[in-house]
Amino acid sequence: MKLAGIVALLLLVIPTPLIAMPRNDLALCTRSATLLACQDSKGNYYSVRTEGSTFYLRGYEVASKRLWAQTNSRYGALTFFTGLASDGEAWVGYSQRIGWTTRNRVSSSSGARFNLHCSLIGGCQ
Repeated sequence: MKLAGIVALLLLVIPTPLIAMPRNDLALCTRSATLLACQDSKGNYYSVRTEGSTFYLRGYEVASKRLWAQTNSRYGALTFFTGLASDGEAWVGYSQRIGWTTRNRVSSSSGARFNLHCSLIGGCQ
């Protein structure tokens, strides 16, 4: 079957409103050379500022009325991060890139700990 035929078949299967409907759940972002600032339709916002190999993140979560800040420092394939939220929660962790895989480990002052492995083929687990 030719490519045009496959596309036409897919268009018949996909509901028309899903094709043309704009997504309103995406964040709106503004960017400069060193700053990215975004806000979603619920009022949550975050910003990312870069200085060399260091990233400064700040954000606000509407549901919990919580401000937070995180600093990431990259050293080759390793990125270390620490964060603090307005409710007193603190967290620390690292992310390590190994080829197309990323291994993440995080611990927080609330006792939460998790490991997250993400790969291009297998997704995140």
